[in-house]
Amino acid sequence: MTQRGSRTDAPSGVAGRVALVGLTPGGARRFAAEESLEELAGLADAVGAAVVYRLLQERPHPDPGTFIGSGKLATLRAACDEVVVDLVIFDNELSPAQLRNLEKALDRRVIDRTQLILDIFASRARTREGKLQVELAQLKYLMPRLVGAGAALSRLGGGIGTRGPGETKLETDRRRIRHRIATLTRELGDVRRRRSQLRERRAHGAVPAVALVGYTNAGKTTLFIRLTRESAQASDALFVTLDPLVRQVRLPDGPVFTLSDTVGFIDRLPHTLVAAFRATLEEVTEADLLVHVVDASSADRERRVQAVHTVLGEVEAGEVEAVTVLNKIDRIDEVERRRLLAQHPGAVAISARTGEGLERLASEIVVRLGLETRRVTLEFDLSSERERARLARALRLGHLVHRRDDDGRVSIELDMPRRTLSEFLTSSDQAS
Repeated sequence: MTQRGSRTDAPSGVAGRVALVGLTPGGARRFAAEESLEELAGLADAVGAAVVYRLLQERPHPDPGTFIGSGKLATLRAACDEVVVDLVIFDNELSPAQLRNLEKALDRRVIDRTQLILDIFASRARTREGKLQVELAQLKYLMPRLVGAGAALSRLGGGIGTRGPGETKLETDRRRIRHRIATLTRELGDVRRRRSQLRERRAHGAVPAVALVGYTNAGKTTLFIRLTRESAQASDALFVTLDPLVRQVRLPDGPVFTLSDTVGFIDRLPHTLVAAFRATLEEVTEADLLVHVVDASSADRERRVQAVHTVLGEVEAGEVEAVTVLNKIDRIDEVERRRLLAQHPGAVAISARTGEGLERLASEIVVRLGLETRRVTLEFDLSSERERARLARALRLGHLVHRRDDDGRVSIELDMPRRTLSEFLTSSDQAS
């Protein structure tokens, strides 16, 4: 077995000095492990921590008790003492037993990748819905780890439940968590129903829905701002967008659709988060089209693309039609652009920052959604209430060119989106 340890310079006096620990079976998978540890450093930076030590150990399988084995554990303890580490973060999910053993052996707090992501989500949630979803994910993560959790329940507050006769503190803690999980699940169920009603109203108005998806920090929010001309927070920080934004987009030549900006995905996104954010991610599952934003300048973009596909499968959105958008092409040369476009047939290359390629993307969205128009002539009998309702809907969906009223009947010529034509082109309707 081999291990790699390295010190990383950090400003003195920075609170939250951390060590990162990863595991690799070696060989060709070392690069992926190194990239994953680098991503973990980015996650740590997102919460203001200073990474002062890294350890990547080659080992075929994790040690069941301490993850890295007793020898490397002693090495890690010495290094943490030497560079004054406050917190050790493991790049893999640790079992409750491993967490307890590691904290005892290292004499400092230990967390894993899942817990770090949960902490980031907790700090970034702004709306009531986002906070409910993060709290639910945290409690589901905490439940099997209660033994030795100490003051971990302090955030729950009082009044949730009191200890019954003969109950141990562990039993009481579990009962409190189960009660809170049930409450959060009910409240998020209400959110889910409200979202469903909003989507039904949008569908009734025949306005198609487009959802931006992609790896965290791929540039989704910057693209959202470009397309909607809305103000939203765009940043290089991870997981800036937790609460979905839905806005209407009207393209210069008339077509209209709704666009939603969703939470960024990440490799090994905790299942508790996927489950808790299901109400939010339904904006993805119910979309007419997904725009998968890929950071074309990332060295490990293919791993990130696969991670997005994995999460889409978990939320049952894997079959939704999608267009791949290679973003940040201003950061790569022309040769690399051509190579990526050949590797991803049908993809659109853009730079959300500079605006390059956005017209081509808009045209692709119009074609994929069937928003390109066809000029048709439709006739309606105004004596029929049903026909009057169809006339009103046709006028709402299309762009009127000419109207002629004649003895209780009306003939209209209009440009109508292809996706809605089937509603109106019956045997009595003639297309021009």
